[in-house]
Amino acid sequence: MAAARRALRWALAAAAALAAALALDNGLARTPPMGWLHWERFLCGTDCAADPRRCVSERLFVEMADVMVAEGWRDAGYEFVCIDDCWMAPTRDERGRLQADPKRFPSGIRRLADYVHSKGLKLGIYSDVGNKTCAGFPGSYNHYDLDAQTFASWGVDLLKFDGCNSGTLELLAEGYRRMSLALNKTGRSIVYSCEWPFYLRPLQQPNYTEIKQYCNHWRNFFDVYDSWSSIKSILDWTAIHQDSIVKIAGPGGWNDPDMLVIGNFGLSWDQAVTQMAMWAIMAAPLFMSNDLRHISPEAKWLLQNKETIAINQDPLGKQGYQITKDKNFELWERPLSGQAYAVAVLNQQEIGGPQNFTFSLTFLGNGLACNPACSVRQILPASRDWGVYSWVSSLSVEVNPTGTVLLKVVAL
Repeated sequence: MAAARRALRWALAAAAALAAALALDNGLARTPPMGWLHWERFLCGTDCAADPRRCVSERLFVEMADVMVAEGWRDAGYEFVCIDDCWMAPTRDERGRLQADPKRFPSGIRRLADYVHSKGLKLGIYSDVGNKTCAGFPGSYNHYDLDAQTFASWGVDLLKFDGCNSGTLELLAEGYRRMSLALNKTGRSIVYSCEWPFYLRPLQQPNYTEIKQYCNHWRNFFDVYDSWSSIKSILDWTAIHQDSIVKIAGPGGWNDPDMLVIGNFGLSWDQAVTQMAMWAIMAAPLFMSNDLRHISPEAKWLLQNKETIAINQDPLGKQGYQITKDKNFELWERPLSGQAYAVAVLNQQEIGGPQNFTFSLTFLGNGLACNPACSVRQILPASRDWGVYSWVSSLSVEVNPTGTVLLKVVAL
């Protein structure tokens, strides 16, 4: 069993080195992008008269940009303010260009981008590979070059490109390739967020080597919901498919398990800690979808936790993986720069109280993470130093139901 684990890790390391050489060459997303995205919290709210504070409008994005600066989110690393579906007018303009809804975005996207940039932030926008977006607004099919030029002329910094209404798998793939080339042709630096593998998977195994040549990050699984069952399903799917997805992730291209829903309504504190810890282990893009104007101090502390963000943004750029599962416990590790490892102990049990999980430090890093000794520091749910351990030591970690303890292990 130990030999098989070592072989898997060495294979993942070799494949990751190859993947780095095959990444989309636009110089962007060298670490997982971070920001805020409206979709999970605000959906497709378009009635600004009835609900102005929750309507998808320029007011929402201006206010979110303001609070991202005032409340330390920008300084913590969250730099993108991203518009999702439902920003558009129902039709293109007389020259065939996409246009924002004139009532909800009266100043237009260019003015909004200028405002966001004036705050030291970047603007993301949404479109779709098909002829309609998922919510039924105009898609980019047959308009890839024009739409890319339009986004560049507006000063957009990221495009989330959905996969609804694309017709055949061939048209889906062609659309994702063409938009990638069109964005690069504009000469503007625009991060390209794809959903290509998610729309392929029901019928065809994705070619991640090709996808990484065109996309900066990509969705593999269903939309996240504000619930523990949703977070759990994403983690379960990732563990089951880690042999095919972990090796491809790295600087310039990342697996995207979808938005952080911390600070909303559906997660307990322990479950929120689990999402933050595991998104750091998975080297996931960190796009919050919440209302930053009204967020608890606890959620803010967790989302702005410097040590957790540093793990997520580690420049080595290797995605973590599950190394063992024992009943309700899962042990994950992520190689970091500086001969360090991030380690997550996840308790999937949903009944009872805290439980202890004990494991040998020889499990970690092919036996090298703590050879001959290491320091261990707990990052979440609260930070504290655990001290120095030898290679033959065991750690016993107490974890609440549906909670995670995140550790950093540094070889000495």
